[in-house]
Amino acid sequence: MRVTVLGKSPSWQDAAGACSGYLAQEGGFSVLLDCGNGVFSKLRRLVDYVDVDAVVISHMHADHFLDLVPFSYALSYAPRQQPVPVAGWPGTDQPARPCLYLPAGGGALLRRVVSCWGNADLIENAFDVHEYAVCDTVSVGPLHVSFCEVPHYTTTFAVELASDGARFTYSADCRPNEELVHFARDTDLLMIEATLPRPERDGMRGHLTAREAGEHGRFASAQRLVLTHYSDELDRDLTAAEAAHSFGGPVELAHEGAVYTV
Repeated sequence: MRVTVLGKSPSWQDAAGACSGYLAQEGGFSVLLDCGNGVFSKLRRLVDYVDVDAVVISHMHADHFLDLVPFSYALSYAPRQQPVPVAGWPGTDQPARPCLYLPAGGGALLRRVVSCWGNADLIENAFDVHEYAVCDTVSVGPLHVSFCEVPHYTTTFAVELASDGARFTYSADCRPNEELVHFARDTDLLMIEATLPRPERDGMRGHLTAREAGEHGRFASAQRLVLTHYSDELDRDLTAAEAAHSFGGPVELAHEGAVYTV
């Protein structure tokens, strides 16, 4: 399994960066995990968007789903997707319509968002939309996708992609929790958020520090730990050192274009 980082920013984009988006590829199949703002253009540099088999959204925060909008416009209006010849394209009666997997209620939320300026059914017409539950398992070719609910500000799921015994686990956004530790037990690669330089000072917690991310990796006995969802305004060396100290081993920091083989 090949995993490419398309975007690793938190809820505001790095300079010239993108928010959450990860492309997993295996055996000719492609799964896009999260599609935050800026991700669609990064995706197009690597694969043709009509060749994406499925998109999986971990939770319904804008920095994890917003580029479903331009993706939907491309699937709806690109010349190659039309039923008649347009601009040198021959026309097709089988336009690409990737599967889109959303948490329960995600479809209604997307309808509300896009209805603010146009057709409420934009995304559901472009994608084959499904809503998943925590007990579901989704198969996309050789890739098997499973879910674990983790605590955040809204209903959120950590996601695992497995193929041929290899496991890639993505934490999504979460505060410190045992659910992720159990879900990621002995995973080959844990991609975990490390948004905060220090814990939230008041109110509900929703994110991890680098130290906490390292602790989760250690408790889960992850074989490899990669930090993501951190800002380019944080000191990379300090962030990596804090996580490595609590993890008890080397830690990597995700960056756009980074490729991991699992």
